[in-house]
Amino acid sequence: MRTRHDDPAIPAEVEANELDKGARIQLKTLEKENANDVARHLVMAARLIDEDPELAHRHALSAARRGGRIAIVRESLAITAYATGDFALALRELRTFRRISGSNDQLPLMVDSERGVGRPDRALELGRSVLRESLPTDVRVGLAIAMSGARLDLGQTEEALAELEIPELDRTKAFSYSPMLFQAYAEVLDELGQTAKAEEWHEIARVAAEALDDEIDDVMTVVEVANPDYVEEVEEVEEVEEVEEDGDGDVQEDQDLAGAASAADDDSSEDSSEPSGKSDGGN
Repeated sequence: MRTRHDDPAIPAEVEANELDKGARIQLKTLEKENANDVARHLVMAARLIDEDPELAHRHALSAARRGGRIAIVRESLAITAYATGDFALALRELRTFRRISGSNDQLPLMVDSERGVGRPDRALELGRSVLRESLPTDVRVGLAIAMSGARLDLGQTEEALAELEIPELDRTKAFSYSPMLFQAYAEVLDELGQTAKAEEWHEIARVAAEALDDEIDDVMTVVEVANPDYVEEVEEVEEVEEVEEDGDGDVQEDQDLAGAASAADDDSSEDSSEPSGKSDGGN
């Protein structure tokens, strides 16, 4: 008789539809009840990954036992293995995920897992095996951070800094990947003994993280650190532009509108499909 696996319990309120739609589509190759169980285990793995990575990994293992040929399942198993410090398993599962999906989205984690098993040279080789331009921006940034870490492992501090000096290292904007990139840059500067500059980038990373936590926009300016006078300068320019628009510009606009209205009255007896008035040029 087959030994039953000790699957971790799933709270009754956890539902399969909490899983990302794209992931649920992947599970459609499984029998319905099995797909439901796999989805619920994946939901639990995602919920627990930060607070209890060991339990998250158990859920991912349970999902893998039921749907081991599904890319999202192997990806989840790899991520939870990495979170528990099992870099060898993470690397093996990431390779499987890459083979099944054809995706390089987890390349940064693969590079970091090579570092985890003590192979920084292999990590650099792996990172160089894919064209950076072919990667999504967030993956490209993650790869730069992982490659920088591998350089540090080899004692190549200057090269580690150069790995991070990419177009996305823009102190005037903050995207989801920016705080980690800014923080990594600050830490390498610390390694180089550039304390003042490192402190500045630590502060930029902090402001970027706070801006993103506000969830106001997908792109947030970090002008408070980059240029404290920026906001005031922008407000002054806007005030000048408003005055100019309310001045001579409005007089000319009123004249144009009056002329258009007069022309419309003269042609009121004609059936025209063209609307009169000012066109909208957009913002």
